[in-house]
Amino acid sequence: MYQLDITLRRGQSLAARDRGGTSDPYVKFKIGGKEVFRSKIIYKNLNPVWEEKASILVDHLREPLYVKVFDYDFGLQDDFMGSAFLDLTQLELNRPIDVTLTLKDPHYPDHDLGILFLSVILTPKEGEHRDVTMLMRKSWKRSSKFQTQSLRLSDAHRKSHLWRGIVSITLIEGRDLKAMDSNGLSDPYVKFRLGHQKYKSKIMPKTLNPQWREQFDFHLYEERGGIIDITAWDKDAGKRDDFIGRCQVDLSGLSREQTHKLELQLEEGEGHLVLLVTLTASATVSISDLSVNSLEDQKEREEILKRYSPLRIFHNLKDVGFLQVKVIRAEGLMAADVTGKSDPFCVVELNNDRLLTHTVYKNLNPEWNKVFTFNIKDIHSVLEVTVYDEDRDRSADFLGRVAIPLLSIQNGEQKAYVLKNKQLTGPTKGVIYLEIDVIFNAVKASLRTLIPKEQKYIEEENRLSKQLLLRNFIRTKRCVMVLINAAYYVNSCFDWDSPPRSLAAFVLFLFVVWNFELYMIPLVLLLLLTWNYFLIISGKDNRQRDTVVEDMLEDEEEEDDRDDKDSEKKGFINKIYAIQEVCISVQNILDEVASFGERIKNTFNWTVPFLSWLAIVALCVFTVILYFIPLRYIVLVWGINKFTKKLRCPYAIDNNELLDFLSRVPSDVQVVQYQELKPDPSHSPCKRKKNNLG
Repeated sequence: MYQLDITLRRGQSLAARDRGGTSDPYVKFKIGGKEVFRSKIIYKNLNPVWEEKASILVDHLREPLYVKVFDYDFGLQDDFMGSAFLDLTQLELNRPIDVTLTLKDPHYPDHDLGILFLSVILTPKEGEHRDVTMLMRKSWKRSSKFQTQSLRLSDAHRKSHLWRGIVSITLIEGRDLKAMDSNGLSDPYVKFRLGHQKYKSKIMPKTLNPQWREQFDFHLYEERGGIIDITAWDKDAGKRDDFIGRCQVDLSGLSREQTHKLELQLEEGEGHLVLLVTLTASATVSISDLSVNSLEDQKEREEILKRYSPLRIFHNLKDVGFLQVKVIRAEGLMAADVTGKSDPFCVVELNNDRLLTHTVYKNLNPEWNKVFTFNIKDIHSVLEVTVYDEDRDRSADFLGRVAIPLLSIQNGEQKAYVLKNKQLTGPTKGVIYLEIDVIFNAVKASLRTLIPKEQKYIEEENRLSKQLLLRNFIRTKRCVMVLINAAYYVNSCFDWDSPPRSLAAFVLFLFVVWNFELYMIPLVLLLLLTWNYFLIISGKDNRQRDTVVEDMLEDEEEEDDRDDKDSEKKGFINKIYAIQEVCISVQNILDEVASFGERIKNTFNWTVPFLSWLAIVALCVFTVILYFIPLRYIVLVWGINKFTKKLRCPYAIDNNELLDFLSRVPSDVQVVQYQELKPDPSHSPCKRKKNNLG
């Protein structure tokens, strides 16, 4: 029996695995195929410093120490960054030795993946130390479980919650921050991190006393809380952002179900940050086997229906509804391994809630039979189900994805969903069988529509694409052309290009101006919505599928494939690399402008009936208010509310209800992405059952 004491010092020039040209590395030690130690994760660093110590009991020295480095990716298979072996037979007993390991990839031995620096000492030991070492090993495994947040559950954990509470954070303001720019000001923003969860605030230009007023939630995975790391930065276009300062919040010292106002001094910098932090109890988010089904238990189903009944409108407004997803099986998946098989597992996402099934090895027709339950905070959320192929030493291979808006779900129906590509624009190989149930309170859902959407913590970084830039330009141009064509039409009436039309317009102008009242504005919009509704139910649907957007999306996917296959070509992006950030900003602004116009159109086109009905109710209320109440009283109430809001609620978050409503309406791109593809008739559940009986 030997004791191997290892100090993991640092890494140098490690491989970049993330889009930003960095990695989130951690190290695994294995002996005899068993993992004996895992280091902490160093985020966004290719030259990480760990300085971690581990003591490992070794039965014999024949097995080498296998060292593997990975890039941490939450929810997916971590990226392999290289490995090396340490021959234990070459170590001298009782003598500290500094070891330098050159990382290699067995599949690509010529690639330079960096260096690891270790210090090791090997000493003979008796068996009496075994219990202490095994206890230490269990301790790091337990902490590692929470650190990496592996969400796969064994069969023994049939219905365990995956987190123990929610941390609601409101970033209020900064005070007297450090000036980082030559003008004596800064463009500050703040980053928050709790484990794998990250949030980045908006940028406040040219100020040392920013007012953010942003609210977001983190999940608590440990009973004792955890520590939130907070860093403040100054945004600099075209170069690396300047570090302003850092601070931490130890959640273990905060009482639950109570809002705490914190004024935090920034370390390594100047100034304060003001936060509101609230710890609340856990929401119902779980994984269980198919045999443990909430909604099939009549008593539990009645409890859920009672919780979201119309009589409980004002009880916990954030708890809008309940979602149950049965992930049953998949058929005809793509073969991702050289053996002609795959090792598929499934990721189920609802906003920031992300759960995983177990992996079914060497199978193209896996059966998972898992039930996922979620609390719904926004009925306009989209359920995403993605199938991956597990690869132990590399990132998981994408096999297919479906995106299902909650409002489009038909309860209790087992459906075969055709898997789509990454861009959700076309089919890929295979179908997945899901059975989904949604129970929600319509009044709560309507009220939540008028507040800002929840921001996803894990989103792909914006990238520059000439195809995406062109698509957004065309979408924006189409929206602008609608306004230009309307202006041309009105001008043609003034020019009497068509005398009958100009005469009719002139009479209509006199009639409307003479009889105009303010309540007629929402009334006209209400009539437009009603007119489109009757067109739809009468079969004269004036909604058209945007084939231009769909074609552009498919072209973009083809361009991505070409870029992956031939990375050495000098294309459009390389030529404008120096102004990439500016181009990305232009690309995003075009997308926002185009999406705004498309969302207005889709509201009146009844693309999402729930939202269109909500618009009708709101317009009816505004029409009645404007008809019966003089305008001066309305303006007076509005002004009093605006002037006294800061006094009544000093930490209230400003929002625009109209923009929040429109943010729930899908743009034309999202309509294409959420569109359900028709499965092959041979994949129908009924036919499959008949074949099995036969």
